Amino acid sequence: MHKIEITSIQKNSIAEELGIEPGDFLLSVNEQIIHDVFDYKFYCADTNITLEIEKKNGESWQFDIEKDEAEDLGIEFATSLLDEEKSCRNKCIFCFIDQLPEGMRDTLYFKDDDARLSFLYGNYITMTNLSDDEINRIIRYRMSPVNISVHTTNPELRVKMLRNRFAGDILEKIRRFTSNGITVNCQIVLCPGINDGEELDRTIRELTSLAPELHSISVVPVGLTRFREDLTQLTPFNKKSALKIIDQVEKWQKKLLEEYKSRIVYIADELYILAEKPLPDYEAYEDFPQIENGVGMVSSFSYEVKEALKELEESQLSVEREITVSIATGVSVFGHFKKITSYIEERVKGLKINVYAVENTFFGPGVTVTGLLTSCDLIRELIDKDLGEKLLLCKNMFRAGTNVMLDDVTADELAEKLGVKVQLVDSDGHALIEALVQE
Repeated sequence: MHKIEITSIQKNSIAEELGIEPGDFLLSVNEQIIHDVFDYKFYCADTNITLEIEKKNGESWQFDIEKDEAEDLGIEFATSLLDEEKSCRNKCIFCFIDQLPEGMRDTLYFKDDDARLSFLYGNYITMTNLSDDEINRIIRYRMSPVNISVHTTNPELRVKMLRNRFAGDILEKIRRFTSNGITVNCQIVLCPGINDGEELDRTIRELTSLAPELHSISVVPVGLTRFREDLTQLTPFNKKSALKIIDQVEKWQKKLLEEYKSRIVYIADELYILAEKPLPDYEAYEDFPQIENGVGMVSSFSYEVKEALKELEESQLSVEREITVSIATGVSVFGHFKKITSYIEERVKGLKINVYAVENTFFGPGVTVTGLLTSCDLIRELIDKDLGEKLLLCKNMFRAGTNVMLDDVTADELAEKLGVKVQLVDSDGHALIEALVQE
């Protein structure tokens, strides 16, 4: 019989009350064998469930449980999937992982392409890994939303871009989801001269025909590092090409807003910054469905900062003594971040914020986002700078749930090298204001 080891139990949970312990095994829920997180979430969603557990001594215990529909049992397993992650079978011409240098930690080279991670964490999948049975299971379990890396709906072009002969039926697979009420978010990694122009128009037209279940589309520029030896030659975006894409997509936004009361398709902040165009207002991003793709991040952050400042008490709008703190950002958002911090300095008297733009020499100057900075570039740029009492760094520079950067240097090691306290801050405006005024 398939069984899954239980690694921990949440305090004050149903599982703790029942006497379930780490080291026990989950055998079934509602007499159904559990293979992965989809099975577990689906069967545990019932208000009345039957749970079968094998104790460490080999005894089989059965529990009849009555609970609220959304109430979790409090059982935790070794992996969030309850199964092995599925790796990507594609060899995409723009794959960022293929552009990593040798010698980095092993986990950075793993290409996930797992629908379960899409449901749990918002990861994007190509769907080349999904069988008909797995698609039917997502529909049956109502696992929504599903986030999909599309890039193009042209079957021949998608096969070429993903280098996978099974990649061409993407529109048909998405239609199976949307026709069954599954919400879908899509991503287009745009490569100049390949899937832009008329191909981009085709992709947007065919995808938005599936609205409103097709909820959103992000258009993001291809990211190119300096480690592209023996890879497909790709052209980076510049001001002219970025302006062209913005003009093209904004025409679609206007049309879709009239037809669906939603823009549906959104443009990455990076393209506006490259084009030297003002970013859209906060309201233009609607429910921010693509913020994890860098779409609307600057506008959202600026709005959150202003809202957080409004919530401060009068006594928090000044400091007893002058305080200097520092913030490091990628090159692309430096100008916008400088405006945000200047606004904060105007409101919080006695607070000085030094913002430093850090060029990414590790991956190359074409990589300008903050989340891909490494310690070597931070040290090079900041070693002789006035860092004040502490250096604030965005958590997305670090591996999720850790204080380890992409080049395996910890925040503590970085602090020692720079001679200043390093504080990790969530990537939202409220967290920044809290970090700045908490002392």
